[in-house]
Amino acid sequence: MTQPSVILATASYDHTIRFWEAKSGRCYRTIQYPDSQVNRLEITPDKHYLAAAGNPHIRLFDINSSSPQPVMSYDSHTNNVMAVGFQCDGKWMYSGSEDGTVKIWDLRAPGCQREYESRGAVNTVVLHPNQVMTYHVNFTISLW
Repeated sequence: MTQPSVILATASYDHTIRFWEAKSGRCYRTIQYPDSQVNRLEITPDKHYLAAAGNPHIRLFDINSSSPQPVMSYDSHTNNVMAVGFQCDGKWMYSGSEDGTVKIWDLRAPGCQREYESRGAVNTVVLHPNQVMTYHVNFTISLW
C-alpha cells in the first residue's frame, strides 16, 4: 500500500501507535507498543521516522516500513520520557524525562551525546539553534 501524502500519528496508554490517512480518517497501520504507555510522538523533519517516547525509553520507527519493530532504541532515561523532538535538519534528537534529565542524541551515532540535569521532572523541551529550553513539573523554565 502507498503511504498517504498527509498522515496523522496517534498513540495512547492502550500501548498502540496508529497511522491515519488524514483526508479519509482511515487507520492504515497499527503498531503494538508493549513496553509501556506512549507519552509523546514526534516525526523527523524528513518524515522518514517516528519517535515514540515511553517509560523509560524512546523507540524510533520507520514510517515507510510495514515492520512493527523499531529501527533504533534509546534507553538511557530512568523514568517516563515526556518530551521528544528533532533539530530542524534531523541530525539531533532531544528528550526530557521525569527522571529530571534532558538528553541530546546524535541520530548518526549510538548513545546519548549530551545530558543536562534539572531540578525536577521535565515536561517539555524546545530546541533553539543555540539553546535548550525546558519546562518542569514545578512550573519553572530553564535555559541551557
